This record gives sequence, C-alpha cells and structure tokens, in this order.
Amino acid sequence: MTRGLTDLFDRCELNETERAYFEQGQVRSLAISADKKTMICQVGFNEIVPISSLSQIEKNIAKTYNINRMRISPRYTLDTLTKPYIDTLKERVLMEIPSACGLLADSKWTVNNNALEISMSESAKEHLKIQIHKMSERIHAETGLDIKVNTVEIDDDTAKKLLETQNEDREQTLKKASQNLNTKPIEHKKNEKQAKPSDNKTYHRQKVQKVSDEDLIYGKLYSERTIDIRDAMNEHGQVTIEGEIFLVDHREISSKKTGKEWVKIAFDITDNTNSVRVSKFLSKEQAEPIIPLIKTGSYIMVQGKVTYDTYEKESIIEPTGIMKAKKKIRMDKADKKRVELHLHTNMSAMDGIASTKALMSRAKLWEHPAIAITDHGVVQAYPDAMHAVERNKIDIKVLYGVEAYYVNDAASVSVVRGTGDAPLRGEAIVFDLETTGLKPAQEEITEIAAVLVRDGQIIDSFQSYVNPHKPIPKEITELTGISDETVRDAPELIDALNKFLQFAGDRPLIAHNAGFDMSFLNTACKKLNIEREFTYIDTLEMSRILLPDLGRYKLNILAKELAVGPFEHHRASEDATVLAKIWCKLIDKLCIEYNAVNISDINPLLAGIRDKSGSLKNLKRHHFIILVKNREGLRNLYKLISYSFLNHFYKKPLMPRSELIKHREGLIFGSACEAGELYHALIEGADWEELKRIASFYDYLEIQPIANNRFLVEKGTFSDDEELRNLNRKILKLADELGKPCCATGDVHFLEPEDEAFRRILMAGQGFSDADNQAPLYLKTTDEMLEEFSYLGEDRAYEVVVTNTNKIADMCEDVRPVPKENYPPKIDGAEDDLRNMSYEKAKRIYGDPLPEVVQKRLDRELNSIISNGYAVMYIIAQKLVTKSLADGYLVGSRGSVGSSFAAFTSDITEVNSLAAHYLCPDDKYVEWHDEYSCGVDLPDKLCPNCGKPLTKQGFAIPFETFLGFEGDKVPDIDLNFSGEYQPRIHKYTGELFGHDHVFRAGTIGTVAEKTAYGYVKKYMEERGITCSRAEENRLTAGCTGVRRTSGQHPGGIVVVPREVEIYDFCPVQHPADDPNSDIITTHFDYHSIDENLLKLDELGHDDPTIIRHMQDLTGVDAQQIPLDDPDVMSLFTSNKALKYVDDAPDAILGDLGCLAVPEFGTKFVRGMVSETKPTTFAELVSISGLSHGTDVWLGNAQDLVHQGIGLADCICCRDDIMNYLILKGVEPKLSFTIMESVRKGKGLKPEWETAMRAQQVPEWYIDSCKKIKYMFPKAHAVAYVMMAFRIAWFKVHKPLAFYSAYFSIRAKGFDASCMILGDKVCMDKIRELQKKERDKTITAAEKETQTTLEVVHEFYRRGFKFEPMDIYKSDATMFRVTENGLIPPFTSMPGVGEQAAQNIVEERKNGKFLSSEELIVRCNKVSKSVVDTLTEIGALGSMPKSTQISLF
Repeated sequence: MTRGLTDLFDRCELNETERAYFEQGQVRSLAISADKKTMICQVGFNEIVPISSLSQIEKNIAKTYNINRMRISPRYTLDTLTKPYIDTLKERVLMEIPSACGLLADSKWTVNNNALEISMSESAKEHLKIQIHKMSERIHAETGLDIKVNTVEIDDDTAKKLLETQNEDREQTLKKASQNLNTKPIEHKKNEKQAKPSDNKTYHRQKVQKVSDEDLIYGKLYSERTIDIRDAMNEHGQVTIEGEIFLVDHREISSKKTGKEWVKIAFDITDNTNSVRVSKFLSKEQAEPIIPLIKTGSYIMVQGKVTYDTYEKESIIEPTGIMKAKKKIRMDKADKKRVELHLHTNMSAMDGIASTKALMSRAKLWEHPAIAITDHGVVQAYPDAMHAVERNKIDIKVLYGVEAYYVNDAASVSVVRGTGDAPLRGEAIVFDLETTGLKPAQEEITEIAAVLVRDGQIIDSFQSYVNPHKPIPKEITELTGISDETVRDAPELIDALNKFLQFAGDRPLIAHNAGFDMSFLNTACKKLNIEREFTYIDTLEMSRILLPDLGRYKLNILAKELAVGPFEHHRASEDATVLAKIWCKLIDKLCIEYNAVNISDINPLLAGIRDKSGSLKNLKRHHFIILVKNREGLRNLYKLISYSFLNHFYKKPLMPRSELIKHREGLIFGSACEAGELYHALIEGADWEELKRIASFYDYLEIQPIANNRFLVEKGTFSDDEELRNLNRKILKLADELGKPCCATGDVHFLEPEDEAFRRILMAGQGFSDADNQAPLYLKTTDEMLEEFSYLGEDRAYEVVVTNTNKIADMCEDVRPVPKENYPPKIDGAEDDLRNMSYEKAKRIYGDPLPEVVQKRLDRELNSIISNGYAVMYIIAQKLVTKSLADGYLVGSRGSVGSSFAAFTSDITEVNSLAAHYLCPDDKYVEWHDEYSCGVDLPDKLCPNCGKPLTKQGFAIPFETFLGFEGDKVPDIDLNFSGEYQPRIHKYTGELFGHDHVFRAGTIGTVAEKTAYGYVKKYMEERGITCSRAEENRLTAGCTGVRRTSGQHPGGIVVVPREVEIYDFCPVQHPADDPNSDIITTHFDYHSIDENLLKLDELGHDDPTIIRHMQDLTGVDAQQIPLDDPDVMSLFTSNKALKYVDDAPDAILGDLGCLAVPEFGTKFVRGMVSETKPTTFAELVSISGLSHGTDVWLGNAQDLVHQGIGLADCICCRDDIMNYLILKGVEPKLSFTIMESVRKGKGLKPEWETAMRAQQVPEWYIDSCKKIKYMFPKAHAVAYVMMAFRIAWFKVHKPLAFYSAYFSIRAKGFDASCMILGDKVCMDKIRELQKKERDKTITAAEKETQTTLEVVHEFYRRGFKFEPMDIYKSDATMFRVTENGLIPPFTSMPGVGEQAAQNIVEERKNGKFLSSEELIVRCNKVSKSVVDTLTEIGALGSMPKSTQISLF
C-alpha cells in the first residue's frame, strides 16, 4: 500500500509548480540511515518531474525535517522514452557535471530501435563515459524499460560548425549583456538594502571581508556564506567553501621560451560532504610566501570560481581568496567525563580506521581521564600509544587491552549434559522441534518429532503438531512448511508434550544444536509445571570434534559426509529421522575407533581428541575484552597473545578459557559487544541461572548503544529497538545481582561519524555484503553516551556511562608496554676483547706505537663505544663476520657502521674510515692527504724508506655519522651476508644466544596507498558512483595505513638477553599469521623495541654469493683485487675494456661497459654515469649515494651538475652535509643535527637556515637540503662500491666466470628457449620488448627479461657463445664455464623446475640413461613434459625413446 508524499511530509511549504508535483507523488518505499540523517524515497509520479523541481522538493523536505540528505528516486509508467523524460536525463547529467554544459550544448538525443542515441564529440564521450554507462540502469529503475544508451560521434565538420555556432551565440550574448549594462539600471527589490551610490550607478561592489594579515593566505575574500563542497560542485560561478587540506600537490613549471618560473598551487580540500581540487597558476615570486601556509591538516576558507580544468579533466575551484579558518570540532562539555573502555585503532586488521594518536588526541582534548585500546586479537598499537604519550606529549592515561577471540574450553567439552548414563548402543530418543521463532520466552513450539533408536536401528517414531495460539511468521512457514492452517486444529501444548515425554521415558535425548531445542523443552515444562531432569547429547558439538576438517555442520552437510541419504530439511519429522542415522554413524566411530562403551565416555574422549587435533578452531568463538591492571598483567597478556598466535591460530588467534584462568593475575575481563559470550547467550534465550554462570567469569559487564546492534533488528532476531534496550536492561540487572560494574562502551572503530565511509570501503573490498550498513561506531562524548542510555533513567545512565567506566580505569595502573632501559645481551669480557683486538689489528697495520692520528681516533671511538654499552654489539658482529669468512663467504657492511674505525680494526667491515693516506705495509710509513676523499684515488707512489709501492688507504668518514658527537645515537650494525649463506648465519646466532632468546624482527603490513586506491575505485564502480579525483584521494588517504597483516624483516634478528624473557618486551607470533611456519617473530614492529633490545641486520645479498661463485671458478681471492685497476675504472666512461668483436656502435649497450655491474648496471644509474662521467673511486661512491637517495639526484643534484657545479660539491651522501657545514664554520653538533634531519627528509628549521647563511653557505646548497627525502651514508656507499668494483674486475679480466655468476645468481627471467639461440634472436626479442615499453604495456616480468637479454647481447658481442644443453654436462641451476662459453643449466629452460633438475643431476651419477622412458622411471620428479622439452632442444642427444628392442 502506497502513501502520498503529502501524507508523510505534510509540513512542507512549496511554490505552486512544485506543489502540483508534490501532491501527485506516491511513496513506494522509504529507506532511512541508522543515524536518521539520510533518507531515500522511491516515489511514483503521473507526469515527468523536471530535475530542478525534484531538487527543490528534496531540499524543502530536508530543511523542514532537519535531514542532512534527502533523495527522491522517481518512478514513471512509460511505454517508450518521451521527450520530457529525456530532458530530465540530460538535466541530471548537467547537474552532476556542470562542465558538461558546453560538451552537450548541441547534442541530439533520439530514440531509435529501443536505444537512446546521443550525439557528441569524442572528448565529450570520454568525459561523460561513467554517466552514459549509468544511464541505462537509471532508465530501467525509473521506468522499467530496457533501453540501451549509445553515443554517436559527431564528425569533424559538424563539430567545427557547432563550435562556430557556439562562439557566435556567446558573442551575441556578451553583446546583449553589454548593452543592458549601459542602458538598463538595476532595479532593487522592495525593502532590499541598497548599496552606496557611485559614479557608475549600475554597479554595486561586493563587500570585502575583513581578514587579519596573519589569517589571509592569498587574494581577498568577499562577505559570502559558505556552502558544502557537495553543493558547490553543482554551482556556476563563484563559491565560498571551508574545509581541511589533506593533499598538497604544487608543481614548479619553467617556460622554455622566456625562462620565467611559475608555480601551480594545487591542493585537495574536504568538508566530508565532498572534496575538490583547488588550483591556480602563480609566478614563483607570488607563490613563495603562500606555499609554506598551505599544509596538510590546515583548515581554510576558499573563495573562487568553479571551472573545468582541461589538465585535471574535471571541475576544480580556481581561488580568488584563501584564508585560515577554524575547524568545528565536537567537544565533550560534561563536567565529569566518561572513559571509553572498548576502542579499536587502525591496528585492528581491515576494521579499525583511526590512528592511535588521533584517538588519544581527541580524548585528551575532551579531557577524558583515560582511554582504552582493545584491538581485535593484537596489541600492535601499544608502541604508538606509548610514543603518543612520551614523544607527542598527549598526556592521557592509556588502558592497555585487547578484544580477544575467546573459546570456552575450560569445561573441556560438554557434548553430554545431565547426570544419566546408558550404553552407547542402547536406547536413545533423537528429537527435533519446530517453533514460531528463536526465543523460547516469547515464541511457541509448533511441532515435536522423535524416533527411538537402539543398536543402530530406528525402532519407533513419534510426531505431533502443537497449536501455538499465535500467527506463524511468513518466513517460518517458508522454512518449515508449517502454516497457521497446519496447526489450527492441532493438540494443545500440554497434550503433545505429555505424549512426547511418555514416548521418551527416561532415555537420553539426542538433538542437533541441543541448546536450542532443550531451551524450548525446558521452558515448556516450566510453563506447565512439569518437573523433569534430562540427560541430553548435542550432535552439533560432537560432530565438530569428531570431524574437524568438515568446516560446516548443518544436517544436510553431515548427511552427505556420512552418506545417510538425502532428506527434506527443516521439518521436525524428517530432521529427527536423518539425525538418528547420523547419531548411529557417530557412535559407530566412537565405539570402533576410540573404544567407547557408555554415554559417560563421550565427554572425556572428545576432550582428548580435540586436544590432539587442535580443533579449538571448531569451538564457538566469542569476543572478550581484557584490560591490563599492572605490570604482571601486561606480562601475562603478552603470554596469552603469544599462545593464541603460536598454538591456536585458525584464521584468528584463539584464546582458550583454560589459558585465561591460568594467566588471569593482573588482568581485568570485560564481556565485550554483541559478539561476546554473554550477549550470545541472551540472544539464544539461556535461562537466568545460565546467564549468571556466564557473567560470573567477567569483572565487568558491557552494554552498548542501540544503534551498534540495530542490525539484529534488521536481521529479524529482534523486532524493534525496545527489545535491544530490554537486553541491555537484563545485562544491567545481571551486574546488579552479581555485584559487578556495568559499563557503557562504544565499540569505537573510527573517530568521526563521517569516517564510516572508510570502513565501508574496506569492508566492501573484503566482500562483506553488509558493508554499506555501517553502525555509528565513532568516539562519542559523555553527553552523547548519556543520551544513548537515557532510557535507564538519569542516575543509572550516569552510573554506567561515567561512574563505572572511571572505576575500571582507576583499577588500572600506569604501565609502559616496553621497558625504558636498553637490554643488550651480555658477553663476559666483551669490552676488553674489543679493545684488545682493535689495538692489536691497528698496530699490525700501522705499527707500534700507533701514529697519533690513529691512536686518537681509536681511543675516542672505543671510549664512546664502551662507555655507552655498545661493546657487546661489536663483539657479536665480529663473531658473525668471522664465522662467515671462515666458511668462505665475504660479508659486506651496510648503513653507517663503516664510519667506525673500530669496526674496521675489529674485522666487522672492510671500510677504513680514516682520512686518505699512503701506507707502507713493511716499514709502516704513513702519509696523510686530507684533500682526497678516497685514498684509492691517490696517485701511485713508492715508499721513501724502502722503495716499495705504498698502499692507498682511507675513505675519510667521520665516526660521528655512526654514533653522534656525544655517543647518544643508538647504533645498529647491518651486514650483508651471502643470500645462500643467510640461513646458516641465522642458525649460528641462535647457537650463540640460545634459540629461545633469538627471534626474527617482526613487521606490520598496512594498506598501501595504491591498494587503498584500488579499493576506492572498485567500490565506486560496483555502485555506479561518480566522484571527483580529490574525493577519491580523500577516501584513499582514509583507507591507507590500516593494518593488513604481520610479516618479518628480511634479515633482522632480535636478541633477548638470558636474564629476561621476550614477554618482558612484547608477544611473539609466526610471520604473516602462518601457523605452519617454523619462524617466530616479534609481535611488535621491530622499530618499537630497537632501543631496548639488540637488533642485528643479517641480510641476504647476491654480491657475496656472486663473488664466492667467481672465486670458486677462478681461484682469485677477491679481497686482493686492487680498487684502482684502470681497466675496471674505464668501464664507467667506455666499453673498450670489454673488447667487443667489432667497433660498430651499439644502440642497446651504448658506450659504457658497466651493464650488469652491481650499483651501476640499471638504466637509471647508467644514465647518471653517462651524465657525470666518473673517473675516480670517490665519484663512484658519490653516484652510489645519489642513486640510493630519494630526491637527491632528480630535480636536485642533476640540475646542479647541469649548472656546472661539480659532483664533489653536490650533496651525495649524508656525511657530505656534516663535513661541509663544519668546514664552513657551522658548530659541529648543529651540523650533525642538520645532517640527521635532512637525511630523514625532515628538512631545515628556519633557525638552522639562519645559522647556515651566517657562515656563507650558498642558497643552492640550502635549497638542495630542503628537497632531500632520504640519504645514504657514505660508509654504506663505499662498502657497496668496493663489492661492485671487485665484481667489475671479474667482468673485465675473468669474463666467463662473471657471466656464469650473473646468469646463475642475479639474472631474472633467463629463457634458454630463445637466449641461447644466438644474438639475432635476442635482438629481435629486445626490440619487441622495447616496443611494449614505449606502448607502456610491458609487464614487470618482461622488464626483468629485457635486462637479462641486454646482458646476453653483451655476452655475444664479446665473442662468447652458449654451448648446447646436455643431459650429462649441464648443471641443475648453475651455468658451467667452457673454453669459450657457457653451458646453460636445466632450470634455464622454461618448464623445468629445480627439483626435476636436481633429480636428473643426482641420478646420472648412477650411470647413463638408456632411453627417455628410463629417464622418467629413474627420476621420479621428472615429468613427461620435462623430458619432451629436453628432447626438443636436443639435450638428450641421440637417446632413444624406449628401451624395448624390436624383433621385426
């Protein structure tokens, strides 16, 4: 039955035109959002309503009834599309996209063969493609017609004519407007306040808004009311908006013709109704004072014109004025504030939205005394909360907690309930009930059915309908087939129940999900004053334990699994019969496999089965709040989290009741939300005593706002909100009876009401069907919560909202989730060992006594290292490096550890950080040269004492880069081990400290910006929503940073000293939540504990593996390779040292020879090499630093090089900044501080710039510092270049060993099917991939193949060749060296896996293969397809297919 718009919205006042449409509208459906602020109405109309009139009606209803958004979706009855209706389609497009006015000015809209054809230009088609796509769906929804919408492209001549016509019309309009201005004075409406007369009586100047200089950012603003951005985008001309900047995207542009510099000021702003790009071109001089004022997070007012930006391809606002504005923030104005005890941060995986810092800041702003953190299953927000208090000075008490996934295993199992016992194969009653609903207190039984079983056979049966004396809901009838007619003449409950009880006798009862059936049976007995004790068995719980891998346990699924035949589901008689057969199968399993005899054997046997199979995963899961009371409680919680992740992770980390009891000390338990155990029991109709039993386990009970659980009403579990309120009243009554506090909590998942959009998008991306039905889970003020619970009465509402939440907060002590102190592992005598080995090596190199420079440097370093407690770190690193070298693998140092000379003298690094100097190994003659930054670049020189060649040492790296000027910078020692050796060094670390004290460093994976953008786009496309790119950016930003999963650092190892446990610092878990992994990581991101526990970076790297491979092939000791070899250095300016077979120019390889050399082999770095033409080792170090930095080369050093500034003067490594500033006269400590800030991308403070200018630091240098986002330390660059130079030496002097190592270890995508067929085939493939690259269709895998192909091409140019693959000569994975080439391994052929290749290599040791058939038989991991592939390329030679001999 429909109702008129006038009936529902009778208070609306409309003009005559709109009133006529309004009165004919018939409401067909009405949808209202959970917060009652949005309404969508389907309305039938007799005639077509113009969109403008529809919009006026919507606005009037919204204003009259205080609704934020009102949308009327019209419905018409049409046989075909009419012109008035087509006009509404066009009008709606123009309303949604105002810029379409010009694009559709003269388009033709015609209906042809059941299709709507719209003529438009190609650009219009592209611009409006989403609107066109949605139009068919709109037509169908509004009219029921299936009409296709096609675009007809306007030809060039027509388009040209249309453009000319539009221009003529525009000129005529302007001319007419000009005439009107000159001849027709503006008439003011009666009573309208007139502007002050001026010379031009027809023009009235807008009143300029007074804005203080400190608030004005740009231009000037006129007094004009602000409007929502959502509405502004439908306006023409000038608008005024307010909002928050969330993305800044300024761009500098230089005119190639005039050289003038411009800045495109661009930023995205939102008011949460929509978002828009604000953009304007300004000269660089105009822009410079504005840019610092436009920052992410600033709240501003913008006045300007809505215009279509041809570059952005959407509507933007071009500002005429920008000023600072004050953001309106919800405030908590209550005298006494509440405490939120149930709150999720963005560490609740793909569920919580707001950051910990944002939530804590708001609670602090509201003056809340405390705030809890209770993420789902994890405690990974704890470090963020700790840092918010200590670093960000958000002084609020944090209640550390978790919302655990709780399973009740404490009573082991309760499949059998009651005191009776009987033989398993004896008599039992299998029964089922049908009812009018789910709640026994309110609903009635409609059917009782049962069967008597004995010894696996059905002996007898019983069935009776019951008259419920109330209507049976439609959905129940559809489900069971029982209607009102079925039970109209049925027996009364007392008669049917007595007959059933007589049939059952005292036998045990069997039911599926017995709790439901027994709750109705017990309620019925109580109602009829029948006293009866039952022993009953639940086959649902029994099946979960006996069949743990089944997943779902409905009767039809069990019937299929146990092969008991099909049945008619949801009728009591059929359900009882099939359940009897299932029961017989289950007791067969118990009796035969587990020797069960009696019913009393069931519970203990199933408990044992569950413990063995780990089938906690099949127990019912509930949410469960845990809060930390004190330090002991924190440690217990860390143990519980670890136990749940390591022992019971089944999609979620499960926390069993038995462990909760064991570790309860220092913890507070809360009953959680609607997913909690208590709430579930209430929904299922548990009796009062059972509810008290459940509630008694908790320290406080929770109730939540009605809107949080309104989905239960929508699902039909409850009929209305009042039933939800009654449920909360019951929980409050339970708390009163048990003497426990009842607390009102919000189950917070985001900060502001509008932030639900982010959660909606993330949930939709995970496939949740109800993603769009978001509950208002935002952080509420005290008054908002008091209003939510006002139905309890003022005093009780205050008690649950304020008094009790503060009481719980007061029970919790202030705890720090991670200890403040540093806990390095202890090694007895580490200080003496470090000092002794350092001086011993120094004296071995430089003589005894040491030169003064060496002595002072070593003394200063060792004193700083030892006094700050870092000696152990050095000794550990020394042991690891010594172990690797002893096993034949070089180790490369990473990071700034090479800045430490003590690290060099203790054999941790090969980088000698002293100033450049000559050294005679024999008589220890030393000559210092501070003018060189790398000793390698010193010219050759003979010792003046003995006449022997002097060695060239030192890389001039200050120690302060590593440890700071006061030894107050926490160091880390990063080492590059061979990738193939890495597992061995990790194992060795465990042997050093004990495997239970060594853990992999954990990481937290969050939603990346690109992934978030994908979620947003998918959400919009699936729902046919069009939004601006700025709004897409806002939604993307809101979804970014939410936790997805946990992982592990590629080489990070965390060491816990033996006197403490990991639980004193954090929980532990498996990486990526993989219960099958044998790796255990820290639960916290390792950065959170790197100031407390030693983290060793034992990374795997290709370079040491490649060097080991080349050493094995050639016998050359890589450590003896000279770093000043001229032929190797020439590779960076020429390819002549490679001795190509001819001198023909090569467009692919160019004129450099550094392809495939680490650090210098990529196209990007080769481009840098080509531009800078390095001829010294120092320049190679600079290029390495530039290539690893962010915003250091492109748009920075590159431009300076083009301006004639030398590479040596540019900022290439972080050390360059400190060294240069000290040299210029800046105070050393400040120079270090500036270096640290710049290298982290934090830029320069104004006072630092002043100090730099005071010492004549040039402006270009200051500007360069401000652009940098990340910088490499020089020590790292030196270590990398040393490795690269050695590998390059092999490329020049031992080329086949080099290519063997490269193709075997580093090359990605080596494809023998084409690469070994000659240079021409490779060149053709390269050209094919180059075309794909130009067309931007190349994949990541193809890019890797392209790089490998270039190296193969170089291999051929040097005159080398690939020998044919051979079943007896080829290796499994490595390229074997021959006299003039390489033999490819089996795995280089697509389709041949490593296991199959290794299988062939191992088996051929046992003799030759007689045939390909025998090859397959002997090598069980080699498939026929692999053999066919090897046959095809000739690897099997003349090997026959079969071993059989033909007799004919």
